[in-house]
Amino acid sequence: MQMIVNVANAERLATEVFADVMTPPPPVDYLGWAESNIVFSQRESPMPGPYNRDLFFYFDEILRALSPDDPCRVVTMAKSAQLGGTVLANIFCGGSMDMDPGDFLYVHPTENNAQRWSKMKLSPMLKGTTALSKVFPSKARDGLDSVLYKERLDGKGAIQISGANSPASLSQVTMKRQVQDDLAKWEMNAAGDPETQADSRSQAHEFAKIFKISTPLVEPGCRISKAFEQGSQEKLYLPCPHCGHSQTLEWENFLANLDEEHPERSHFLCVEPNCGGVIEDWHRPQMFAAAKAKESDPQKPEAAWRASNPGAKRVHRSFHLWSAYSLLQSFERIARAWLTGRGNPASEQTFFNDVVGRAYRTLGDAPSWELLRDRGAKSERERGRIPVGHVIVTCGVDCQKDRVEWQVVAWGREHRRAIVDHGVFPGHISSDQARAFLDGLLKQGFANAYGRRLEIDVLAIDGNAWTDDVWGWAKRHPASRVIMVRGVGSEAAPLLIGVKKEVNRQGKRLPYSKRFFNFATSVLKMALYRNLAKDDQSERGYVDLPSGFDDEFYRQVTAESRKRVTTRQGFEHYVWVKDPNQANEGLDTHLQAEAAFIRIAGPTRALMDSVWERYERERDSVPAPVQGDLEDLLAQAPTPQPALAPSAQSARSRVRKLRIN
Repeated sequence: MQMIVNVANAERLATEVFADVMTPPPPVDYLGWAESNIVFSQRESPMPGPYNRDLFFYFDEILRALSPDDPCRVVTMAKSAQLGGTVLANIFCGGSMDMDPGDFLYVHPTENNAQRWSKMKLSPMLKGTTALSKVFPSKARDGLDSVLYKERLDGKGAIQISGANSPASLSQVTMKRQVQDDLAKWEMNAAGDPETQADSRSQAHEFAKIFKISTPLVEPGCRISKAFEQGSQEKLYLPCPHCGHSQTLEWENFLANLDEEHPERSHFLCVEPNCGGVIEDWHRPQMFAAAKAKESDPQKPEAAWRASNPGAKRVHRSFHLWSAYSLLQSFERIARAWLTGRGNPASEQTFFNDVVGRAYRTLGDAPSWELLRDRGAKSERERGRIPVGHVIVTCGVDCQKDRVEWQVVAWGREHRRAIVDHGVFPGHISSDQARAFLDGLLKQGFANAYGRRLEIDVLAIDGNAWTDDVWGWAKRHPASRVIMVRGVGSEAAPLLIGVKKEVNRQGKRLPYSKRFFNFATSVLKMALYRNLAKDDQSERGYVDLPSGFDDEFYRQVTAESRKRVTTRQGFEHYVWVKDPNQANEGLDTHLQAEAAFIRIAGPTRALMDSVWERYERERDSVPAPVQGDLEDLLAQAPTPQPALAPSAQSARSRVRKLRIN
């Protein structure tokens, strides 16, 4: 019986391995990869179908900058919201893992963001893209596929997904490429500055690529704005459809030609003095085509992206793009978004961040308390009364060890507000005395200019400390009228959002979870200080001050300022600080009252005209005359309230000695 033994050709194997090692890798062409692999579904995009360069031609140069052919190490993109930044990051990530695999780091602001992106964006891309589905496992196998870690089947590369709030996830890894997503929302973690930690993960690679991408937030201190300024500062130039002069589309140009009566007519004007032609919505595809033609002109090519800091291009290329360039955003929508938000600093910040793609410059210091005091002293309106036009009433309550402080604010159209009254109740929130005072505050009402007494619509009480005691009082009142709140210092936090379902040690959901809200203290402070500085009563956002408040109230309202601080590790960031010798309950209670108004009017604080008209009809008018005999009149007259709301002056004097900040 013969035995056949197959012997490998060692020489041939060695030759094949040598050839494989010596063969240069194919060029990394992210643009070509996107055209071949990216297909948008109807759920993902209003323009479903394969990646179309004609619609997103402005992404071409950014994808070229991410390629190994460009010598730059860092690519930054400061942009408006919903402008395709995540698509670019996904192309960079997916294309790298397919064409030039290696270890890839994708960092989000928090681990919760990271998990959500992995489940909703990355996993569908890995499964739905043919080139990637072949090399990534479809099911968890030997730890190769988890929410925060995706490894190729051949072991040639993996995607590590991390949160900037977790220093452990940014340590002990070396990455050739990485994405730093939503960079402006990154905050200091327990080990220091997460951006520095992430950058160091690519330090060992000479030809690393770091893609920083985000919508800006607040200046000074905005990470993505700082990164843009450190880079080449490139902006997109488009030819005028009338004269061909290349220019950028600037917000100031659009604002000067924004038609308030007919927002649909808003437009740009050509900056060429001899032209001045109108640039309208429908001109943009024509301008894109002309810009591409100029770039490819063999005789005299003209770059669409031009740098203000060209010396940085070899190391750091930075790009800025905003909604006016996107075919997914009409000029009319941009105009209406501005008309809705202007005059309210919090809404203006959202507009500049999400629509214009710029950081919102803050007033770091509070307005002078002396100027506010003097303005209030001149007011003809006494504290405790509501001025004309302010028809919604809210209250903020702050709990201390020995007292409960409150502030009532009335709200009107055009983001205007009026401080009505502020006071102090002695006793802890758990005491029967303090609770009785708060019950009375909800019932007593405040007189307006027409003699009507308007009760508090929504009261927001601080539930961050003594939560169970606060809940013990709050649950006695309807959730539609009393809510619990706690402040969140992050400048990226939503203005008002429900606290996640909280459970006790036994895993049972706590009853107050349904009416417990986080609110963005930092954003509201910046907005309040801008509005307090306004001295024109007709201006949107004006804050009406009454007479009768003492100096201490104004010192409290202006007690904090946004300052740059340096950590022990030497990293700088911005936080709100106050004089340790100055109480700030006047500021806290005002912000809580504003949180209560947001609960009524929503984040934009822009109620429909019909809603305002209803409130004004019901509350801002002379009461109908009461008919009947003397006994009927006496029965219908307001019942005198017991002395349950001591004035801020007298109560504060009684508790000042016992105050514990």
